[in-house]
Amino acid sequence: MPLSRREFLERLAALGALAAAPHLVACDDGGSALPVYTYDGEPGPADLFVHGVASGDPLPDGVVLWTRVSPTEQGPVDVFWEVATDAGFAHRVGAGWVQADEQGDYTVKLDATGLQPGTDYHYRFQALGRVSRVGRTRTAPEGPTERVGLAVVSCSNYVRGYFHGYRSIAARDDVEIVVHLGDYIYDGGSDPAGGSIRPHEPDHSTRTLSDYRTRYAQYRRDPDLQALHARHPFIVVWDDHEIANNTWKGGIEGDDDPDGTWPERRAAAMQAWFEWIPMREQPGGRIFRSFALGDLVDLVMLDTRNWGRDLQAEDPNGPEVRDPERTILGQDQEQWLTETLVASTATWRLLGQQVLVGQFKVSGAPLSEGGGSVLNADSWDGYAAARTRLFDLLASDAVADTVVLSGDIHMSFALELTEDPNNPDAYDPTTGRGALAVELVTPGITSPGGPEGSNDVALPIFLPENPHIQWLDMEHRGYMSLEVTRARIVARWHHFEDIEQPETPETIAAVFAVELGTPHLLAMDT
Repeated sequence: MPLSRREFLERLAALGALAAAPHLVACDDGGSALPVYTYDGEPGPADLFVHGVASGDPLPDGVVLWTRVSPTEQGPVDVFWEVATDAGFAHRVGAGWVQADEQGDYTVKLDATGLQPGTDYHYRFQALGRVSRVGRTRTAPEGPTERVGLAVVSCSNYVRGYFHGYRSIAARDDVEIVVHLGDYIYDGGSDPAGGSIRPHEPDHSTRTLSDYRTRYAQYRRDPDLQALHARHPFIVVWDDHEIANNTWKGGIEGDDDPDGTWPERRAAAMQAWFEWIPMREQPGGRIFRSFALGDLVDLVMLDTRNWGRDLQAEDPNGPEVRDPERTILGQDQEQWLTETLVASTATWRLLGQQVLVGQFKVSGAPLSEGGGSVLNADSWDGYAAARTRLFDLLASDAVADTVVLSGDIHMSFALELTEDPNNPDAYDPTTGRGALAVELVTPGITSPGGPEGSNDVALPIFLPENPHIQWLDMEHRGYMSLEVTRARIVARWHHFEDIEQPETPETIAAVFAVELGTPHLLAMDT
């Protein structure tokens, strides 16, 4: 007989599960013994699940499930969850209750465990007589794995256009995980004079917990983002705009925090992010973590923004950027990264992080001749000593076949990572001699890069100064997809003609491959 809600809770309490891990729930194959949802009260509002469903942080035996309820009256709400191997829920493998309340902004986040690796599952939630949409998720593969399909996204500013990239990925059957590299929301207000296509809620910059929660609620009502979350699991890290522009571990670049509200603002932003993002929480606001996708990929996610980043240098070409004491990761995260990469036995290592690692120069003299001039102290260019330590790690025999995935800059790059790209004795862009790894940079979903005409005007200036950049598009917005096999990784850049329009054509702008054992980019036909 199916268990009643009371019997289910009593059984959990007897096992100590509620006290030990209230949001960790085990699934099993005993579907007939699982509880069923019953409700005989007045139905809740029709839009109770207006923010949809989501899943994330897939492991071989589990995945985080998320939803939010929007009751008309305050007070705790009992929410029923179900996981099944079919969309009709005839073959359930897990079910139970969790509670949503005002303290957590009525969000629900639970870790469904006991699942099978590399398997599609369907899930849904019920509360107050209402049922959510059905979500689909997939656990990570385990053991021998021949292929993994990823979509890589970043920088989705609601006011700058429509989320066409999200819509496109939601329709794809060859994607198993969406890797979001940050700027999931934007902290700024609505600015019609600055080119806003859609207004922000609230219309001012986010500063309080209520502000951040309202902003997430708006983004999660977007039909394209909602469809993507319902279709694929996410692995997410934050960048700066989840808090404020150009943050570092102690504040905001160029802002001395005259009103003393930075600690409260940062705490509010982080709390809202953890409430609304389907990921496993770790102590102290740590988000750097790794995922094994079978024996094919170790996906290592970093925090270059809020964990250990020192204040950005005032001069991106000054001596400060070479100070060995300055860090973009923090010493503990650097150590963790070293240990994680050295211990990896996967075919490929993918390093997901926020800001551009490779050099981006205006003038490209070799380091021995002064190093030329770089643009951006907020990227790894502003932390040259930290980048040298990363390059030393990538040069180690213990760390090979690493591909860096980056966002933040709102442009599309395919580049090779090398210590001195302008020194022909150290690096050959034609053969890849001297390259340590490759870096693939996804454009913004909506956030603008260079102004219209940048590709015609600026590329002839930048590319000769940056021979390690094999391809660059400064204007278009979209996303990147990766097909990972044992022999190679194929990256495709998907661009949209005009994201300010509700409908717009999609094109594949470029395709590059990197073959196992050779950190060199190979251009392919689109």
